[in-house]
Amino acid sequence: MENDTTCVFVRDKVPLDDFKRFLFSSKNFQHQFSSIYFTRLNALRDNVIQKAKTKWAPYKVINISNLVEFQENELCIIIGTLYKHQEFKKSTLQMLSKELQFCPQPLQSNYALFKNILFLEDETLRIKLTGNHMNIQSIVTGIVCAMLGRQQENGTFWVEDWCFPGYSSAPSTSCISIKKSKMILLVSGLSLVNNINSFGLTLLSEWIVGMAGNSCVQKEAAHIAHVIIAGNSVRGFIETFDRKNYSKKQKYNEILTKETQVATHRLDEFLKPIVKCCCVTLMPGEFDPVCHTLPQQPLHPCLLPQTIRYKSFNSATNPWVGSIGSRIIAGSSGQPIQDIMKVANLTENTPLAWLENTLYWRHYVPTAPDKLSSYPYFENDPFIIKECLDIYFVGNMEEYDTKVISDEGHIVRLVCIPNFSKTRTVVLLDLESLETFPISFEASL
Repeated sequence: MENDTTCVFVRDKVPLDDFKRFLFSSKNFQHQFSSIYFTRLNALRDNVIQKAKTKWAPYKVINISNLVEFQENELCIIIGTLYKHQEFKKSTLQMLSKELQFCPQPLQSNYALFKNILFLEDETLRIKLTGNHMNIQSIVTGIVCAMLGRQQENGTFWVEDWCFPGYSSAPSTSCISIKKSKMILLVSGLSLVNNINSFGLTLLSEWIVGMAGNSCVQKEAAHIAHVIIAGNSVRGFIETFDRKNYSKKQKYNEILTKETQVATHRLDEFLKPIVKCCCVTLMPGEFDPVCHTLPQQPLHPCLLPQTIRYKSFNSATNPWVGSIGSRIIAGSSGQPIQDIMKVANLTENTPLAWLENTLYWRHYVPTAPDKLSSYPYFENDPFIIKECLDIYFVGNMEEYDTKVISDEGHIVRLVCIPNFSKTRTVVLLDLESLETFPISFEASL
């Protein structure tokens, strides 16, 4: 309804379906982590074989253990999981030696080295890979892959070409239509402990609920049907201490607890007016008050006593996958891409490029459990990308970035959500056209 003095805009609504893929029904830490690699390989084997036969039709697919039956230099295809041996990758014993000062270790910002060695392994054997066709820096441990090549006299496998599972082509199960201009808002890195200047945060909240700007701005805000907050809402980083600074660490832990209590209360107050008028999905992040092991479980309801009472609030996992309207959406709070960047150290590859690679590898967290701590799954690997995604995001990045990729006519929008505490920027996404619009709340002089 509209007259000369007042405009009333009705908030757009779209249905939410949280797939709850990463919620724990029970916990069992008795299994070895190797099981997750076997289940990952078994789950993706058929997809990789299909890709390999399409790409290299004349050649035979065999197990690594059957290479002895082939003549040397005879081309064949082997399937397995890639393992990259890295000299600088920290082990538990190395970390303990450093902590106790038995053997000083050099500080490393990444684990990449040109001397890295690549292996392919299946349920039976592991074989060393060689060849000039491989860019080892672009690969991480945990990727299921097919290799075309030949076994050499020294027992290594010379690689001529390779292929990965590729994008998931499973049809979408949702058939709900989306009316034009319905939006979702992507936010990450609110970092209420470290965010001293609250002006941008206040302006963001007022804009979402329709209390900022003129009628045109308020009309635009009314199209926001859902807000996704991708991690590190309470805290953006945690300072670390070595054994020598034990007393400092104890004092810091006390301060940490008090700061977390204040920040979670601030988060509750920040979310309360938003969930009154708009649906919100809140994911935890690396430094939020939840277990850091992936998949991170939702924040405990006791941390947000006011917000949790509203049905419009969805406390989710990290990573998360679900549907909003007819769009299948998935993403993480940043740890998988940040870890890949440490392992690979390819400066020419942007976070967006690595995000696309994980989609092509068909895995949300390929470096878990090798580098990223994860639950020891035994019967299945929930991190495998099974859905045909429409929107795929990663939070807490240094800057906003986006692109559209197309596979067999299906469009996927990739989005790097910038860290709000550093950039004061959020991303508005149109659910119909998949267009994105970065919006800045930086105070201007």
